[in-house]
Amino acid sequence: MEQLLHYVWKHKLFALEPLKTIDGKTIEVIDPGLANVHAGPDFFNAKIKINDIVWVGNVEIHTQSSDWFRHNHHQDMAYDSVILHVASIIDAEPVRSNGEKIPQMELHYPEHLQKNYKKLLQEDHYPACYQLIPQLSKLFLHSWLSALQTERFENKTQKIMSCLTTSNNDWEAAFFIILARNFGFGVNSDAFELWAKTIPIGAVNKHRDNLFQIEAFFFGQAGLLQELPADDYIIQMIKEYNFLKHKFGLQPSPDCRWRFLRLRPDNFPHIRIAQLACLYHRSQGLLSQLMEAETLKQLRDLLKGGTSEYWLTHYSFGEISPSRPKTLSQNSIDLLIINTVVPFLYTYGKYKSEEKLCLRATNILEELPPENNYITRLWKECGLNAAHAGDSQALIQLKKNYCDTKKCLYCRIGYEYFKRMN
Repeated sequence: MEQLLHYVWKHKLFALEPLKTIDGKTIEVIDPGLANVHAGPDFFNAKIKINDIVWVGNVEIHTQSSDWFRHNHHQDMAYDSVILHVASIIDAEPVRSNGEKIPQMELHYPEHLQKNYKKLLQEDHYPACYQLIPQLSKLFLHSWLSALQTERFENKTQKIMSCLTTSNNDWEAAFFIILARNFGFGVNSDAFELWAKTIPIGAVNKHRDNLFQIEAFFFGQAGLLQELPADDYIIQMIKEYNFLKHKFGLQPSPDCRWRFLRLRPDNFPHIRIAQLACLYHRSQGLLSQLMEAETLKQLRDLLKGGTSEYWLTHYSFGEISPSRPKTLSQNSIDLLIINTVVPFLYTYGKYKSEEKLCLRATNILEELPPENNYITRLWKECGLNAAHAGDSQALIQLKKNYCDTKKCLYCRIGYEYFKRMN
């Protein structure tokens, strides 16, 4: 039962005897890593000590170790970062794409866990204090959510300032990187960020009056122009990109690994890149326009997007599909406002010591509807509803920075929980 193995690994419910690899090396699990719900290894950024060497990387878990080959992980470079393979039945030796063997550990779960499997899974879906939440006053919860919202602003401010530093204090370049990351909408966020860092936005600005050239910049740097079958659009774009590549000394990032698994066609990287190209083509000084927008409607209008004519009948290069506009949905636009525009407005306000910009950022969040994702739905089931996007951002902060990291002693709800247990 692979899900139960995941649970045991996540919560470190191992037997007390020393852990060892199949070939007898001592294992210490310093950090089991973060569970991954998308394509790729099961746990990211784990920290494992094998003999006297500490390894940091990903962990893959299977019921049978031969599942590694049945799932073709040995042919997928995305799994080359796995530092430990865990299985309850050892019947094969997993290897990376280059044939290198991966350390492997046999793991079993205590018998009593299997009996209570369904109960454990259900309880794992909620914070331990969920039964207390309906008993807390609205004033108490509102106060805590307001503090969490400010925390989330501060966390995002730190990330933006770090991005600004690496962008030579170019606000527009930093904004492009953050906006591009959020155009990945989760699954492709990392790839979009890596890609955006290869884009010389100053050079793109010199060609903003030509959408085709912006697309050549964007698709060329994404490494997507070598796809087959080719058509006239692709052939001309390759020529244009080669010209721009020579002119500006461009070099695509070799690390951009675009994901398509379990994605709706509207969320394919090709479509998102085409929308971003169109957005930069039709707007002059996008960052300043967004910062100066006074109303939510103005922000939404600025981010409506669209694509060039080619993408009306394509989701990827060379494959024709029925014609339909590829515009951003209002929900997608609102997510871009929540995760890009509002944090930049808040950060710029802090940077310039202009409190009115920070206040505007807060007001925009309170005007936007709450996000609908697995975190907000979880809290709703616990009796904690989000009234607006500010609340949903606070609930995300609570889940990721307190519940997931088990910082109950630092949480106001956790404090109430411990106090009432005495």
